[in-house]
Amino acid sequence: MLASHEDTERPDAIDATPADETDARPEAEPTPVDEEFVAAPLPSYEATTAATGATDESKAALEDSAEAQPEAAAAPAGEPDDGRAWYVIHCYSGYENKVRYNLEQRIDTMGMKDSIFDIVIPTIEEIEIKEGKRRNVERRVFPGYLLVQMLLTEESWYVVRNTPGVTGFVGMGNTPTALRPEEVTQILKRMETSTPQVRPTYKAGQRVRVIDGPFNEFIGTVSDIDMDRGKVRVLVSFFGRETPVELDFLQVEKA
Repeated sequence: MLASHEDTERPDAIDATPADETDARPEAEPTPVDEEFVAAPLPSYEATTAATGATDESKAALEDSAEAQPEAAAAPAGEPDDGRAWYVIHCYSGYENKVRYNLEQRIDTMGMKDSIFDIVIPTIEEIEIKEGKRRNVERRVFPGYLLVQMLLTEESWYVVRNTPGVTGFVGMGNTPTALRPEEVTQILKRMETSTPQVRPTYKAGQRVRVIDGPFNEFIGTVSDIDMDRGKVRVLVSFFGRETPVELDFLQVEKA
């Protein structure tokens, strides 16, 4: 049984040193899941917890997806049909890159390249407006989760499970179960073909400043955000009364 091993190699605490700038950046507020990124049954990601950075709802969504396929299915088109499959592991939110680095080092030093083939952190590229400047940033679709392509054996399970920072596999009980091939294909395809989208840094009810257009420098309150159209409706004071104005995400910043 895969669950028979004790986590003897697992440290009491993971290395708190950030692996890169992305890891070092504090997560001031939860990162939502891009609902267009994956098909059902994976729902939206709501909020992170202090322990693992993943809500019960987000964890249950990935577990439901994995448990729906109790055994590894046929490999997606273009991949060897040797029994390899994609599994989900979770870690502390914000340490995904550190965990990937740790696992890559263990794969190399322990000679597991023939059993563990790839590690993916699902991300999409977005445009963020900050202090009037736009920049491209990578957003994690499932904070606190990584995808690992591997041949599931007791040895490979042990190497992954005891990697510093890994808090466990997603699956039924202690037994990892594979994601469905069509889900993996969709995630990887979207990562390759997605175009950057604007990510608003404000929410409904917050005060914002208009930075472009005929209402430039007006201060107003966000009344509605339309993610599909990339539009935001702002209530601005015009001739002594509040007037709703529809603007592009790029025309508004947090006041």
